[in-house]
Amino acid sequence: MKTDFPTITILGSGLLGGSLALSLAALENPPVIRLWTRKQATVADAIELGISGVTTDLAAAVRDADLLVLAVPVGSMAGLVTAALETGLPDHCLITDVGSVKRVPHRKIAPLLRGLDIRFIGSHPMAGSERNGLSAVTATLFKNAACLLTNDNGAPPEQAAALERFWKTIGCRTSWMSAAIHDELVARISHLPHLIAASAARVCLLDPGEGRFGGGGLRDTTRVAAGNPVMWAEIVTENREALIGPLKETIADLHEILASLESGDQEQARQWLATAKQRRDPLNHPQ
Repeated sequence: MKTDFPTITILGSGLLGGSLALSLAALENPPVIRLWTRKQATVADAIELGISGVTTDLAAAVRDADLLVLAVPVGSMAGLVTAALETGLPDHCLITDVGSVKRVPHRKIAPLLRGLDIRFIGSHPMAGSERNGLSAVTATLFKNAACLLTNDNGAPPEQAAALERFWKTIGCRTSWMSAAIHDELVARISHLPHLIAASAARVCLLDPGEGRFGGGGLRDTTRVAAGNPVMWAEIVTENREALIGPLKETIADLHEILASLESGDQEQARQWLATAKQRRDPLNHPQ
């Protein structure tokens, strides 16, 4: 299947950027793919993994780009867009990203594009791993992953449709929503679970050596806590407006089970756990 974008430039060679390059290269009719990285040492590593078109030259990376994908931390996106514009990003290019929050990039990137025929549409493929960097990349990372799309800055419908087809081409399931709704949604289903996993790791593994006695439940519950602390600190801070409320709800919910244990009320504890099971069970049979 061919994408609507003959030349695709990916800025950022981490897990998502590298995996996207591999996914596109695996298509039957792949586009021209360029992967930009800041470090020269990464170029050889990427080539060894089968990723072609890797460069540290931003001007060479953005030349003739039809689609520019920002696969860098959200805080770096606006500066990188500015640099791409200064080094010759084509005026017809569509910009998207793979960031975990959406209000911030819409707010910061849109002003940079005023007076240009370049548009930004937000993308968030819900695909990732506690591992990061090129060593973790895979061509199948996006298969059947949800991809949440945001068009708060009003890019033309034909560009929105082309971007949606792009993500579907590599196996994503797409949904459209506003940036605010996106940030509220991922605060509950992604960012809060990460904080809970991190808290479990902090408390359960106060003595890390005791982890050798744990079973699958300990590993499953704390798995994502192994993610990059620098990256996740930025994500949860950028989305703090949407995350603080659910985090307070979690603290209140833990007070409920604490109260049942302090009073020895087994029925109350059962009801608390039964509600959790009822809400969790549908994940075993996703629609």
